[in-house]
Amino acid sequence: MNNKVLIRLNVPEIDEVYDLFIPVNEVLWKVNQMIVHCVNGLSSGALDKNKKYVLINKANGFVYSNSSLIIETDIRNATELLLVSLLYY
Repeated sequence: MNNKVLIRLNVPEIDEVYDLFIPVNEVLWKVNQMIVHCVNGLSSGALDKNKKYVLINKANGFVYSNSSLIIETDIRNATELLLVSLLYY
C-alpha cells in the first residue's frame, strides 16, 4: 500500500469520525469529492452534495489547496483531517 495513506477524518457537521485510505498520487479536489461521496454513503446521505467542503489539518489548522497532489502536502499516515463545509468555515 505504498500509494495510499491512512487518515483519520473528523466530520463535525454530522459528528462522525472515519479512518480512510486515500491515494497519494491524486489531486486534492478529486480526493475531496471521493471523501464526500464515501461519507455520504456511510452516513445515509447526511452531507449536502451541493455544498463545497475543504480539508483542514486538525493539528495545525492548515486549509489544503484543491490544486495540490496529496504527496506534495504534509498528509501522511495517521494525519487527522477535518472535513468542513465552506458555509461553516
